[in-house]
Amino acid sequence: LGATVTEQKDNVKGWDGNQLKMRNIIASYKPETGKRVLICAHWDSRPWADNDPDPKNHHTPIDGADDGASGVGIMVELARQFQQNMPEIGVDLICFDMEDYGTPDWYEGQHDDNTWCLGSQYWARTPHVSGYNARFGILLDMVGNRNSSFYQEYFSVRNAKSIVKKVWNKAHEMGMGGRFPKRDGGAITDDHIPVSEIAKIPCIDIIPMYPDCKESSFGPTWHTLGDNISNIDPATLGMVGQVLMEVIYNEH
Repeated sequence: LGATVTEQKDNVKGWDGNQLKMRNIIASYKPETGKRVLICAHWDSRPWADNDPDPKNHHTPIDGADDGASGVGIMVELARQFQQNMPEIGVDLICFDMEDYGTPDWYEGQHDDNTWCLGSQYWARTPHVSGYNARFGILLDMVGNRNSSFYQEYFSVRNAKSIVKKVWNKAHEMGMGGRFPKRDGGAITDDHIPVSEIAKIPCIDIIPMYPDCKESSFGPTWHTLGDNISNIDPATLGMVGQVLMEVIYNEH
């Protein structure tokens, strides 16, 4: 789709001390320009359905249709749009590996937030281009469920308040304010934190919140075998993608 593609491959240490083969994939448009934005998602899926209602499934890998693949799907469509009509600025689409390899719930030892987001931690410390910088980053995580509403996540507001305002205002201008409420979405460990705090690129997280869901504030399919293609809604994907398109094509 017309991008310059870079891969990062290395071994990183997992929560259990095992060495894991990491692979980040970066697709760059207009790599020669310094005026850039970064769009990212994780392309791995959870190796364990540790929030599944059936304990027998807690060691079974999930499809990750929403939790991972939905964000990547939007990025692939963005790439198709860029090939047809290049924005004025440069854009990097990054697939981070091993976001979802964090310590499983069934592990009885110590849980450490740093066991999550291994691919983005690696990239933030050793970016694909030496001295890499971007105006801002937008992370997509779980952006495909039919009932998703995207609240304003705490670390996004703390580290990139102006970008939260830019994206949510655009969603409201486009008539999508009901799905992008300007309300507190809680604090979430996700790939935007290494981008903001290690790479020093202000990055926000577009991620849903389900305040009334008894299974999880991330929704009933989160880290369960129910996170499959049957729960993905093209209209939700299209809505988030259209908001991103408006934000990207209005950068000059």
